[in-house]
Amino acid sequence: MKLLLDFLPILMFFAVFKYGEGRQDWAAAFASEHLGFMVSGGVVGPKEAPVLLATVVVVVATLAQVAWMLARRQKVPMMLWVSLALVTVLGAATVWFHSDTFIKWKPTGLYWVMGLAFWGSQTFFRKNLVQALMGSQFALPANVWQRLNTAWVAFFALMGGLNLYVAYSFETATWVNFKLFGITGLMLVFMLAQGLYLGKHLKDDPAPDANAPKDAA
Repeated sequence: MKLLLDFLPILMFFAVFKYGEGRQDWAAAFASEHLGFMVSGGVVGPKEAPVLLATVVVVVATLAQVAWMLARRQKVPMMLWVSLALVTVLGAATVWFHSDTFIKWKPTGLYWVMGLAFWGSQTFFRKNLVQALMGSQFALPANVWQRLNTAWVAFFALMGGLNLYVAYSFETATWVNFKLFGITGLMLVFMLAQGLYLGKHLKDDPAPDANAPKDAA
């Protein structure tokens, strides 16, 4: 359930964009009629309508995601708060200016903010965020936690740059596919690599000594 909730906004963005992309005239008419008051000039063109509709849906879905967690008295992760702020501001700019450039910056903004948070916490406050998040589950040497934190900083930086490369080098439809499949796939690969690295440094519990004295019954 949690995994579905985490991926719900991006899945809805993808589904609405693909639906509108195949029905651009309908999407333009629907967006102009129902979202015209939110758009500069009041009219949405066929080419821009799919991404505008998808943007509105992802903003609403992210808001609903946060509201759901708050209603259930669950802690909202910092990454989700940052995502909500970015998608609301950049989504509003996308709709008002009829430009998908703003919403395309959202993944980059999220990754770079998180990368700065991981780097800044370690550099200025001597707090390793990876250790803070995972330290209760794993006992690792300090240098391993440091490497993991650096790896996350590098991953966030590279993903932000890769998102911009795809956004500015390919059509919007290609970027939407990359946003769902490419980013998700690369995240899974990185998590797998992290798991393998952790496995190399986890210490097994010592085997019981057969010669050790046993407690009396």
